[in-house]
Amino acid sequence: MAAGTPRVFVSHLSGVPVFDPNGDQVGRVRDLVAMLRVGGKPPRLLGMVVEVVSRRRIFLPMTRVTGVESGQVITTGVVNMRRFEQRPTERLVLGEFLDRRVRLVETDEEVTVLDVAIQQLPARRDWEIDKFFVRKGRGGALRRKGETLTVEWSAISGFSLEQHGGAESLVATFDRLRPTDVANAMHHLTPKRRAEVAAALDDDRLADILEELPGDDQVEIIGKLKEDRAADVLEAMDPDDAADLLSWLPEADKERLLTLMRPDDAADVRRLLSYEERTAGGLMTTEPIILRPDATVADALARVRQQDLSPALAAQVYVCRSPDETPTGRYLGTAHFQRLLRDPPFTLVSSLVDSNLVPLAPDTPLPAVTSYLAAYNLVSAPVVDESGSLLGAVTVDDVLDHLLPEDWRETDFDSGEEVSGGG
Repeated sequence: MAAGTPRVFVSHLSGVPVFDPNGDQVGRVRDLVAMLRVGGKPPRLLGMVVEVVSRRRIFLPMTRVTGVESGQVITTGVVNMRRFEQRPTERLVLGEFLDRRVRLVETDEEVTVLDVAIQQLPARRDWEIDKFFVRKGRGGALRRKGETLTVEWSAISGFSLEQHGGAESLVATFDRLRPTDVANAMHHLTPKRRAEVAAALDDDRLADILEELPGDDQVEIIGKLKEDRAADVLEAMDPDDAADLLSWLPEADKERLLTLMRPDDAADVRRLLSYEERTAGGLMTTEPIILRPDATVADALARVRQQDLSPALAAQVYVCRSPDETPTGRYLGTAHFQRLLRDPPFTLVSSLVDSNLVPLAPDTPLPAVTSYLAAYNLVSAPVVDESGSLLGAVTVDDVLDHLLPEDWRETDFDSGEEVSGGG
């Protein structure tokens, strides 16, 4: 939703239907899930608890929500049907915030929370709890007397994170850090505390952090998660990183987790596991930006703007005939980001492709991949099979992972943040 999106009060969302992009009802909203944060920041909205037809309650991340209105919620259509389990750092907005007694910071007057407003941050997919609608005086939410007012999160007290100890406070501190810095901090925690923090993190955040941890830490953490949760986290990881992690597990454990993953995600990972590790096929990601020949520059730039893309993957788009997911139809060429910026939005990307750049074969060894990127000054390169189909793309960060010393992730980087709580 764009900047300026009106606030939505959560009481208006209770029980509203959730639809997929085709208009089919997925279920109904039963609650919202938030996480408290340090430094006076408003709580971040993680997702919704949705009751599906079978009366099972599942978790719908806000990253899978494309529209929120008082009468309905629209999703991307990708919904995990595993049962919702509340984690230690998570707060149920309807169940735990409403009817709660808190105090106004300015007057120390006691008030009752009647409703909570949420809003999406401008130019981002993150959502925050934005405002509180409260009633002055004693008594519960059903009390009719007393002045009502809408206040900012910073204007009330009573939701202090400091009253919660252990992993919860530490996870909230980590919320300010980049995944690389969190991974570095987690590496130096005790195994017990590391497991507590991993259990408290949401799936997407844990996936990002796992991708930055040394292999032995990854194996340790994934091994201590419940199998269903481990499969969810693997689905949230980039396929190449998930494949790397699974390759370090015993064959029985690897196969069991792949079976629990969604079939499409598992298929991508299985395909990557079929290649030798230090080859283009073993290094590549299966999720580059792929466009059909009739796509325009405007279409390409819209894809490049996606927040979750790494800079290396956002540096170019790959033009292929249908299907437009790997393995694709015939690979036609690469359109580089700088070239996209030089042409009008209505220009077809097929007219801008660099078709002279010979793609990599999946069995290309690591030294040849490194030389290829260096020779052509690239941060990413296409990997194409003998039939001419795009299989994926090798990015410079994945190449560096294999060129640096094995313990490079254990280097302390100065991120400008201090983290405590290693016990």
